[in-house]
Amino acid sequence: MNPISTVDYHTAGEPFRIVTGGLPPVPGDTVAERRAVVLGPGGSATAPRPGALDEVRRLLSREPRGHAGMYGGFVVPPDDSEAHFGVLFWHKDGYSTACGHGTIALGAWAVDSGLVAAPADGTVRVRIDVPSGRVSAAVHREGGRTTAVTFRNVPTQVTARKVPVPTSRGTVEVDLAHSGACYASVRAADLGLSVRTDRLDELTAVGREIRAALEGGPGTRHPSDPRLSGVYGVILHEELPDTPDGPSQRNVTVFADGQIDRSPCGSGTSARLALLAADGRLAPGESLRHESVIGTVFTGRVVGERPDGVVTEVTGTAHRTGEHRFVLDPLDGLGTGFQL
Repeated sequence: MNPISTVDYHTAGEPFRIVTGGLPPVPGDTVAERRAVVLGPGGSATAPRPGALDEVRRLLSREPRGHAGMYGGFVVPPDDSEAHFGVLFWHKDGYSTACGHGTIALGAWAVDSGLVAAPADGTVRVRIDVPSGRVSAAVHREGGRTTAVTFRNVPTQVTARKVPVPTSRGTVEVDLAHSGACYASVRAADLGLSVRTDRLDELTAVGREIRAALEGGPGTRHPSDPRLSGVYGVILHEELPDTPDGPSQRNVTVFADGQIDRSPCGSGTSARLALLAADGRLAPGESLRHESVIGTVFTGRVVGERPDGVVTEVTGTAHRTGEHRFVLDPLDGLGTGFQL
């Protein structure tokens, strides 16, 4: 395996490892096609087939080079010249179709690295092709520094409301929305839980139950692209006191096979925005203060509506944590690593 170069960021506490060099070529004309190639024949989002690129994912997401909460992206060519670049999102279990916190980190990295020219004071928009479509990151600058990034997602569509789901804690009602990936929202209190770090084991366990119970349900199917179907994340949320600008909530998102989002979840925030707007709880011009289980915050708002859903923007911060050159010693008996 070639040495792998990365630049690491965190967005509101959630890691994002940007792979900038050493990747094998990935065939395909679009990012969505490249993701299908990486999954392989018969592979799935959380069980990809073995291959050269997936070996890199395992190397970077597993111990001793990564950890069970690691997240990252392979930078690949865009679908066309209108975007600056494309990205394949990955985590410990496989490949996602969307990642808002990753898009925020990528926007910061593109400007901080000089890949996209930006003013010392002002905003520049970075256009990125992801498996679910084209998204953008408006990078805000002051005094030559990146101060915040606003992620504009693909349209979000609510697909099911109050779906009864049996769990070990009783039957709960779940709302489903597609925001680049499918998210199931449920009130933590309905499960007898609160969104706190000392309840993470319970939150994770019931999140996995809900995801499994919803598998194949009609609301989990994407209205137009079957490649985006299937529940990706379960958002367990609770109310906080409203702010002068609108509602405030705390959440923990359990995604893939039991991975916890340390951030408020970027794409998941889009799902929450669409549901709140549909309920009349988010008036035009208002914003959602969305807090994570560790207390970090995204701010989200609905900025438009299209036939295929509402258009949302989510603002947060991303900070570089390091640069790495990873290698695999052919004599290393642990190979690409292990998971605990």
